[in-house]
Amino acid sequence: MQDTLSRRPPARGSAAVPPSRRAPGTTGTRRRRRQDPLWARLTIVLGALLMMASGGTIVSGKVLIGRYAGSIKQGSLVGGAADVDSKGRVSIKGAINLLLVGIDESADRIKDGMEGARADSIMIVHVTADHTQAFMVSIPRDAFVEIPAYKKSGYTGGSGKVNAAFLFGSQNGGGRAGGFELLALTIHQLTGIRFTGGGIVNFDGFKAMVDALGGVDMYVDEETTSIHMGWDAKGKYLAPFFLHDDGTVAGPNPRSKPMVYHVGYQHLASWQALDYCRQRDLLANGDSDYGRARHQQQFIRALVKETLSKGVLTNPVKLDKVMKAAGQAFTFDGGGVAIEDWIFTLKGLDPNNMIMVKTNAGKFNPKTLPDGTIAEALNEDSLQLLRDVHDDKVVDFVTSHPDWVSRDH
Repeated sequence: MQDTLSRRPPARGSAAVPPSRRAPGTTGTRRRRRQDPLWARLTIVLGALLMMASGGTIVSGKVLIGRYAGSIKQGSLVGGAADVDSKGRVSIKGAINLLLVGIDESADRIKDGMEGARADSIMIVHVTADHTQAFMVSIPRDAFVEIPAYKKSGYTGGSGKVNAAFLFGSQNGGGRAGGFELLALTIHQLTGIRFTGGGIVNFDGFKAMVDALGGVDMYVDEETTSIHMGWDAKGKYLAPFFLHDDGTVAGPNPRSKPMVYHVGYQHLASWQALDYCRQRDLLANGDSDYGRARHQQQFIRALVKETLSKGVLTNPVKLDKVMKAAGQAFTFDGGGVAIEDWIFTLKGLDPNNMIMVKTNAGKFNPKTLPDGTIAEALNEDSLQLLRDVHDDKVVDFVTSHPDWVSRDH
C-alpha cells in the first residue's frame, strides 16, 4: 500500500487514464471523463474566510478588511429563498443560515452556461442567534425530495434526488444562479429554512489557499483507498482503478498501486486533502457518501484551525497569501450585507465550537424510485434536525442525539 506522504501529485497530463470500462491490461491514451466531480464539493472556503477573524486578530482595521473583502467574488444566488424582512432586506443580527454548494465544474461538464451541472455537496451552516456557535449539517446529495417548478429555466416541477435541483435550475440559460436558487427553494420547501446567504466553491482558489497554508493537519478516521491517485512500478502516475461511466469502480488496475490514507494524524498537502475528501467508494467502514460528508466537515474544522494558528496569524506574508486565495475561492451571496459586516458579526466564532451533525445518524436509508434507481430517504429525526435548524434549536437536538455529532477522530 502506498504511504500517504511518499508521493508527489501527478503532473498535469503526465499519464494516460484508462477509459471507463476498459479491460484490465489494455492500454489507452484518451483521458476518461470525470463523472465524479473533482473539487467543488469542498464547500468550505466561505465558512473559513468568514470565521477566521476570531477575536478581531486578523482584521485590525477597516483598510485591511476592505483590501481582502474587495477580492471576494459576489453574486446573487439565493434569490427567492432568501430570509428577508417586510422590506426585502436580509439581516445578520439573529440566527444565520448559510447554504454552501459544491458543483461539478470539470471542463467536460460545462456546457451552455453550466448545462448539465449537479450539486455534489450541499451543506447548511447554521450560526446561533448569539453568534457563538456554528453547526454544519450536510444534506445527502441523493436525498429524495419534491422539487418545485421554476419558471426561469422552464422546469415544471417534480420529484427526485436533491442534487438534480441544481441541474434543472441551471438549464435553458439559468446558469449557476438559477441552479443555486432552485436548490435553495427545494430545501426551503422541504424544511421551511430561508437562507441569510450562500456560496459556491471554486477549486483553484481553494487549492491556492491550502498551498498558502503549507498544507493542513487532519485526523484520518478510517483507512481510505483512493480510486483516483496511484502510481506504476516506476513511480509514474497511473489511475489505480477502472471506472464505469457513472464514476463507480469497475475494477483495479493491476499495473498501479493506489494511494492509501491510513488512520491517524496526517499533514496533507492540498492535492492530498482534496483527494482524501473526494473518496466514497473504498472507505474501510463502507459508509460511502456519509463518510465522505463527514470527512468534508472534518476538513472544514481543520482548515479553520490551520488559518487561526499562530504560524499564520504572526506571519504577514503567509496571512496575505491565505486571505487573497480565500477571496478567490468562492462566489458569495451575502444578501446585500457588506462583507465587512459579515466578518465582524462572525468574528467571535471559535472553530472548536463548529459542530458537525450527521443526517440519518450517518446510516443509509435507501428508497427505490420508480425507475429502479436508489435514492436516500431522510428519516423523521433528520427532518426534525432540519426543523430545529429553522427554529434555532439545534443545540436541543444534539443534546438529545449525541451520536449524531461527528468527531474529528
